[in-house]
Amino acid sequence: MKKKITIAIDGFAACGKSTLAKDLAKALGYTFIDTGAMYRAVAFYCLEHQLISEDGILNTEQIDAALPLISIELSSDQKVWLNQKDVTQEIRTPKVAGIVSKIASIKAVRIKLVEQQQAMGSQGGIVMDGRDIASVVFPKAELKLFVRASDEVRTQRRLAELQAKGESMSEADVLANLKSRDLQDSTREESPLIQVPEAIVLDTSSHTRESQLEWALEIANQLLEEKE
Repeated sequence: MKKKITIAIDGFAACGKSTLAKDLAKALGYTFIDTGAMYRAVAFYCLEHQLISEDGILNTEQIDAALPLISIELSSDQKVWLNQKDVTQEIRTPKVAGIVSKIASIKAVRIKLVEQQQAMGSQGGIVMDGRDIASVVFPKAELKLFVRASDEVRTQRRLAELQAKGESMSEADVLANLKSRDLQDSTREESPLIQVPEAIVLDTSSHTRESQLEWALEIANQLLEEKE
């Protein structure tokens, strides 16, 4: 039996890292954990409970106090449950996307969710994607990937996602949102998005879903064979 490893995938928004992580986990028989969905769930809770002002100002004291009341579960069918309510669709709206990076910059939020993420993957056999997986959550992960893509490709992917949900947003607004998230994710004080030196880089701009999976699966299987 092959030893199960931990696979950490980091990257910017709309680069395709969650798609790759899901496909890789399925191919290996591993568990996929979408950490971005967890931060989105907290952001959605804050919006629902008026912990964020209309102009986007966070009430960090109230958010910190509310954290013990927030329970997040990720089911095997990729649904996200917030306090036992299915919020899988609600957390994918542009409104949530617009403030999730701010929520993710709060130290208390990161501490709570990182602890939960580490517990989820304590036994290995997981593929986890996010912004700080290789640097903070699992710095000893056996395989670390960093995913990137061109701004044009990322914009078109996000537009397609929104259109599939019946939502409308201009190309310029989508790009502006992505660039804003890039800046916030890369410059925040708490666990910024970085490419760790040992990460293997994949630019998905010219990759199909099938070709990027084939690429990652070859690397993972080679590593697993070496560990036998």
